[in-house]
Amino acid sequence: MTSTIKGLVKSETKYDGSDLRIAIVHARWNKSIIDSLVTGAVNKLKEAGVKESNIVIETVPGSFELPLACSRMISGSHIQVGSSVTDLLGGLNFGGPTSPKATSRTGTPAPAAALSNQPFDAVIAIGVLIKGETMHFEYICESVSHALMKIQLDTGVPVIFGVLTALSDDQALERSGLGRNGKPGHNHGEDWGLAAVEMGSHVRRWGEGKFAST
Repeated sequence: MTSTIKGLVKSETKYDGSDLRIAIVHARWNKSIIDSLVTGAVNKLKEAGVKESNIVIETVPGSFELPLACSRMISGSHIQVGSSVTDLLGGLNFGGPTSPKATSRTGTPAPAAALSNQPFDAVIAIGVLIKGETMHFEYICESVSHALMKIQLDTGVPVIFGVLTALSDDQALERSGLGRNGKPGHNHGEDWGLAAVEMGSHVRRWGEGKFAST
């Protein structure tokens, strides 16, 4: 087959990710494929203007752990709002109420590469599931899919579904740009990076009551 109708149509809008903060949480099963997908996602995030300091990457053992990780990372990013290392250190007094007041450090300039503490605008969940000889594949695929969808609906934060559900090693390799026999395929991590920027931008705009027709 030389052509296909499948694939993501490139958006006509160029989205600016310079103000966005994006999280990537990935499993470690099938590591070589995972590494390629994460790299593809990060490259596209940067191409869209997302600052490296605003890309947070965490890892969990397997795909079954992705929903909990995404949920807690979204919650944690909201806890970070309004706090920073320098703020937390400023005014600390270890000597008790009668001791001289410690010198405040809130005026200490933050390092040039200080991380942002704004909430995540989107989370990319990356995993690779390859069908084996038992029902394990089906159970994990269904559970993870439903859980990730529920998280984005409950939190209002886009969760990009970056979980490959392949029937064979070759299918997974081709979808991570590592295909064999002269057929490298396409790295879907790139699509997930672009989707995160687009959805993060949309949700910000929608949250301000702004829509394409207005």
